[in-house]
Amino acid sequence: MLKAINQWCYPAGMSLEKVFEYSWDAGFDAVELNLNPKGDAGLTPDTTEKEAKEIVELASEYHLQLKGMSTALLWKYPLSSPKEEVREEGRSIVKKMIALSETMELDTILVVPGLVNEAVTYTDCYERSQEELKKLIPIAENYHIHIGIENVWNKFLLSPLEMARYIDELDSAYVGAYFDVGNVLQFGYPEQWIRILGDRIKKIHVKDFSTSIGNMNGFRPLLSGDVNWRGVFTALKEIGYDDAITAELSPYAIDPSALAKDTSNHMDILFRSVQ
Repeated sequence: MLKAINQWCYPAGMSLEKVFEYSWDAGFDAVELNLNPKGDAGLTPDTTEKEAKEIVELASEYHLQLKGMSTALLWKYPLSSPKEEVREEGRSIVKKMIALSETMELDTILVVPGLVNEAVTYTDCYERSQEELKKLIPIAENYHIHIGIENVWNKFLLSPLEMARYIDELDSAYVGAYFDVGNVLQFGYPEQWIRILGDRIKKIHVKDFSTSIGNMNGFRPLLSGDVNWRGVFTALKEIGYDDAITAELSPYAIDPSALAKDTSNHMDILFRSVQ
């Protein structure tokens, strides 16, 4: 398994060169980049093919692999929106992620499929998001880029059986799960999700969570919450997962490099504990 870190672990606006420098110094094998809003640092909807290739070259100078790409833009432009213009913008974001991934030789993009709220019912979210994804799947298949559906706190896909069904109904080898271990702890057991999702899992995010807090303030650095890490890694071994394990945490307020070093050390402890 590759030890990876997400760009969100560093302050917004930090240059990719610093992200790569700190990640390599901390001992990571790979970095997961984000598609950010226009004008931000790193990848954006305006990033050209030439600029994307330069980012790959920069990562290689720091001996880092680039395996996947995430984004927060689909929270603003959800594929489940009742407004066609919002869904269209969401589709364009996913298309850009696929195109950049093909250029940069990444294999997976993270997609938040939709949001359930007072204006969007659960059924609407399910049906609309699948309809939009079906428009995007041929593009992903053509470029050989996997779409990883992430489990997030969006009041949607609240059980592993439902998530498995949702993915299977899309009927493509290029659609799977981008499973976030910490995100499910308030609602279930990540090791059970892993066994049920099985080889549908394309990528893994890790962070810890304190169930005694039980809300968004409950997310914690690795080893400081209630995740059964031995159970998680045992389940990952059982399903044969051998790809990136990517830390996704909030940056420290003072020293941006300290979180990377601490997280790298925590991941080493986890990897050793399940040998």
